[in-house]
Amino acid sequence: MMEFVLPDKAHDESRQGEALMLEQNDKNNGRKLYIESYGCAMNFSDSEIVASILMDKGFETTSDYRNADVVFINTCSIRENAEQRVRNRLREFGIAKVKNPGMVVGVLGCMAERLKSKFLEEEKLVDVVVGPDAYRDLPNLIDQVDDGQRAVNVLLSREETYADINPVRLNSNGINAFVSIMRGCDNMCSFCVVPFTRGRERSRDPQSIVKECTDLFNAGYREVTLLGQNVDSYKWSPSQTLPEGKGLNEESLPSGEVGGAFVNFAQLLEMVALIHPDLRIRFSTSHPKDITDEVLYTMKKHDNICKYIHLPVQSGNSRVLELMNRTYDREWYMNRVDAINRIMPECAISTDIIAGFCTETEEEHADTLSMMDYVKYDYAYMFMYSERPGTLAAKRYADDIPEAVKNRRLQEIVAKQREYSHYRLQGHVGKVHRVLIEGFSKKSDKDYCGRNDQNAMMVFPVDERFKPGQYVNVFAESCTTATLLGKIV
Repeated sequence: MMEFVLPDKAHDESRQGEALMLEQNDKNNGRKLYIESYGCAMNFSDSEIVASILMDKGFETTSDYRNADVVFINTCSIRENAEQRVRNRLREFGIAKVKNPGMVVGVLGCMAERLKSKFLEEEKLVDVVVGPDAYRDLPNLIDQVDDGQRAVNVLLSREETYADINPVRLNSNGINAFVSIMRGCDNMCSFCVVPFTRGRERSRDPQSIVKECTDLFNAGYREVTLLGQNVDSYKWSPSQTLPEGKGLNEESLPSGEVGGAFVNFAQLLEMVALIHPDLRIRFSTSHPKDITDEVLYTMKKHDNICKYIHLPVQSGNSRVLELMNRTYDREWYMNRVDAINRIMPECAISTDIIAGFCTETEEEHADTLSMMDYVKYDYAYMFMYSERPGTLAAKRYADDIPEAVKNRRLQEIVAKQREYSHYRLQGHVGKVHRVLIEGFSKKSDKDYCGRNDQNAMMVFPVDERFKPGQYVNVFAESCTTATLLGKIV
C-alpha cells in the first residue's frame, strides 16, 4: 500500500516508530521498559497512559530495546503497510530475545485484537497481546508471562476512558501535549477497522479534561491537542458514571456548562479555552456529518482556539461516499466547507483522501479532484485504497480497481495537493503571524520553528530574547513548498 502525506502536525509522521522515554521514578523495580509507537496521535497518547501505569509499578525506561526487560509496540491497523512495518519490527525484537530469553515482548493497541491469534499462536512473535481498553491489566499480564504463560486481554469496554490516569508525557518538549477527550467510534465507515478495534464511542468527563489541561498549563505547556476519533460527537451527560463510581453533578462541572443537560464539543472547547488565553487549543479529528456551526462560532470567539480543522472528505463523489458509509454526500460536505469559510475566512482546512475505492469510475475520481479545486486544502493525507479484513467493504465489495489505476489516480491527487499546499502557504507570505516557538529547526540550531494559527510550520532565526514555549510575532518573508520562512518582529 502506498501513501503520501503533506504536512499536518496533528498526525506527526516523524514520530513513527519512535522509542518513547519517560522520566525515572523512585519506585524502581529494576526492570526496564521500551515502548515504540506507530499510527495516529491517539496511539501516542495511549503510550503515555501505558507508561503511567507501568511507571507506577516501578518500571524505568531505556532507549535501546536490546537492554529492555519488557518491549511493547503500540500498533495501528488502519493501513496495510503499518501492519507490515510492525511485523518486521517484531522479528527484530525476536532476535534480541534469543540473547535475552527473559525479555517480554508485547503488542498493544488497534492491531492487537485483530491479529492476536497470528501473533501469539501462529507466528509466535509475542508473549502478550493487549487491546486499547485493557491497559490497566498490563501488570497482571506481565506477571502471567513471567510465570511461563502467554497472556492476552483484548476486551473492549463501553466505559473505559482512563480519565483518572495522569499520562506521563513521553519525549516531551514541555510545550505541546495530547489530551484524549473520548475513545472509540460509532461511525461504521465501510473501509475502517476502528469501530472493531477501539469499540463504541464514550466521552470523558469534562471536569477531568479541564483539570488535565489546567495542570499542563501550570507545568509550562502552552498548547494542547484534544483527541478523539470524532471529536465533534463528544457528549457528556451528568448522569454518566466516573471511573471511581462517582457521578458528575452540576456543581462539579467547570464554568461554561450550559443548562445541566449535557456538555457537547463546542462547550468543552470553550471550557478549555477559558483556562488561560496563552493556552493554545487544537483538535483532531472532525467528522463532516457532525461539525456544527456552534463549534465554528466558538472557534471564532476565542483567539486561543486555532483556526484549523481537519475535515476528512475521503471522496468527492456522492455514490462512492455512500459505499463508504460516510453518511453525508458531496453537497453536505461543501455546505460545511462554505460554513467554515463564511464564519472563519482565515481558517485552514486539511483532509484525508482515498484513491481507487471499490468500483470508483474515472468520472467519480474526477469529482474528488474537483472537490480539491473547490476547497483548496492546506494539507492532505492521501492513500490508495487497501482492503482491511473484517471491514464492511471487505465483506460487501470487490477490491476491483487495478493497482496501476489506483497509483495513477493517487499521483494525480498528490500533484494537485502539492499545488494547493504551496498556494495556501503563499497566501501567508507578507503577513505577521503569532507563533508558538516549539524548538529548534530540524535543519539548524540557528533557527527556531513553530506553527501559526493555521497550523503552517514557520522557520525563523533564533532571537536570544525569546525561548521555546514563548509566543512571538513572525513576519513571513517567503515560503518553500512546505514551510514559511520569516523573522521575529
